[in-house]
Amino acid sequence: MSEAGSASDTSTDVPEDVYVVFTPSGRRGFVPPGTTVLDAARALGVDLDSVCGGRSMCGRCQIQLSEGEFAKFQITSRAEAISPATKSELRYADKRGLKPGRRLGCNAQVLAHCVIDIPPESQVHRQVVRKRAEVRDIEIRPVTHLHYVEVREPDLHDQSSDFRRLCECLREQWPNWGIADDISCDYAVLTTLQKALREGAWKVTVALREGNRVVGVWPGFRERIYGLAVDIGSTTMSGHLCDLATGKVLSSAGTMNPQIRFGEDLMSRVSYVMMNPGGEEEMTRVVREAVNYLATQTAAEIGAGSDEIVDLVFVGNPVMHHLMLGIDPTELGGAPFALTVDTAVELTAAELDLYLHPGARVYALPCIAGHVGADTAAVVLSETPYKNDEITLIVDVGTNAEIVLGNRDHLLACSSPTGPAFEGAQISSGQRAAPGAIERVRIDPATLEPSFQIIGSDRWSDEEGFEESAEEIGGISGICGSGIIEAIGEMFLAGMITTDGVIDRSLAEKSDRIFADGRTFSYRLSETVSVTQTDVRSIQLAKAALYAGARLLMDRRGVDAVDRVVLAGAFGSHIDPKYAMVLGMIPDCDLANVTSVGNAAGTGARIALLNGQARREIEWVVRTIEKVETAVEPRFQEHFVGAMALPHKTDPYARLRAAVKLPEPRSLTGGDGEGGGRRRRRRG
Repeated sequence: MSEAGSASDTSTDVPEDVYVVFTPSGRRGFVPPGTTVLDAARALGVDLDSVCGGRSMCGRCQIQLSEGEFAKFQITSRAEAISPATKSELRYADKRGLKPGRRLGCNAQVLAHCVIDIPPESQVHRQVVRKRAEVRDIEIRPVTHLHYVEVREPDLHDQSSDFRRLCECLREQWPNWGIADDISCDYAVLTTLQKALREGAWKVTVALREGNRVVGVWPGFRERIYGLAVDIGSTTMSGHLCDLATGKVLSSAGTMNPQIRFGEDLMSRVSYVMMNPGGEEEMTRVVREAVNYLATQTAAEIGAGSDEIVDLVFVGNPVMHHLMLGIDPTELGGAPFALTVDTAVELTAAELDLYLHPGARVYALPCIAGHVGADTAAVVLSETPYKNDEITLIVDVGTNAEIVLGNRDHLLACSSPTGPAFEGAQISSGQRAAPGAIERVRIDPATLEPSFQIIGSDRWSDEEGFEESAEEIGGISGICGSGIIEAIGEMFLAGMITTDGVIDRSLAEKSDRIFADGRTFSYRLSETVSVTQTDVRSIQLAKAALYAGARLLMDRRGVDAVDRVVLAGAFGSHIDPKYAMVLGMIPDCDLANVTSVGNAAGTGARIALLNGQARREIEWVVRTIEKVETAVEPRFQEHFVGAMALPHKTDPYARLRAAVKLPEPRSLTGGDGEGGGRRRRRRG
């Protein structure tokens, strides 16, 4: 039994401490029973806000108990794990309101092992959702167009229906638009058609979908309808509201994926579904609520309502894709990782419980394979490697890295289980990108003294005014994914880390920043943030899996080098290509040809939103991509072992060495944590 679930067989008058896991941070530990959630959070270094000092006044410490069996934590979290609502909470809920399931952390007491979610609005350092809309020229060919029409009034000599006369006038007044003879109509339009015609004095604006279906009618002249492109990431979600006529991005919004409380990574969420009947329905509900939030938020920013959105395109990995569609993802939890559907899916918004225009449609891009989803298809649509001669390697870096390799002749794709280390999870001082997190690091190779930048401040730590600017955002709170990559890269370049990933203990004599930490050594970046030997090993395991997946595709394609590397994704856009190469995350390439393209999945979703032809194009391309399953490829492990070294055990990285002075290869003693590397456990 796990540490969390173990209990002594010996009777004692002292109550046993209870194990608490906080999401989305992943911080966990034991606290005495009866401890308030707010005090437990403070004791474990969890980011939970409070202004009133625990007097049930501010409401900023709201939390939510996550119920169910959590295999990853070996905890069964039940409703009785926290104390019943107090009078103070009931008073607060009556006066100011509390969402269903929410509690005040200053009142709720922890009574048993449990998992507690801290919603974004209760976090002091809120997650920075870095999924902006990238600038891109897109050919505008939307599937829904507006047509202003003057309709003949009815009379006793022409008793045809209002809808029939509307269709006739559409074809007469818009003769060059290829409007079909057999126009159909949404039920919601039929119920409001007569009222709209008479309110508009027989002048209306019609939303016509792909020339043959009326999905909306408004009285008078209307010049704008909106579409929403949504990227459902496993950690963060983003939405971009677009004018369907011009393609202009009018507003954008982001939010944490609320499914995080069911598991940090995809397999944890699939496991939750397996072990908790109805768990998939709960996860479907919360992700749809998040999409509704993005729709409402983006529309409100331009003074519109979400009911003015007539088209929505979403992308996501296969698990996110299935849960958004209300499909049980259990089969994706084990070989052969069977998808329910891999073709594009189109539904009405109402079928997905989305509060958009009554005639709104939802389009989901096709998935490529069991672990390569619609988000990767969107990246391919955005970067169009299938139109180029050069061999391009596209890597969407995340908890599960999706990799595409090839050119116009042949494309291959796979996924590689990198784990959450790149996003700051499983790192001793790690956190997701939020104000106060270290995101840039430089180390003087002579003195081993560091300087760094934190999110929310443009000053380096050795510059005047840094401390004041850091205090304004709550101080240094941890280190995020891009920060840990640069820290380890700089440590390697400064000679502090050997080729096999061991922090050199002999340098403790040179700098007190290198200090004994149990059986191994660590490096102190700041008073509160250190890089431990375990941190280095976590990054080695993640980067080795990423490299091995890319190398496997190169073997299958029959190439020893690539012409271009594209780092995609919100996280990929913040990785310095130099450090990605120094660590050996990606195969050797001319640094000038390694680029970050930001949220390419979101860009691909926008392209599909604004161009109906692009939807048919990516549907065809996806069918031509060769899928490679890393879990059954024997050479994956061989490549993985070689890639544990920095930057690699056998690959000389000649092009990198021409641009960056790398230390000479050296290693220390073997053994896990002190020079060796355990075999990485595969999915599940």
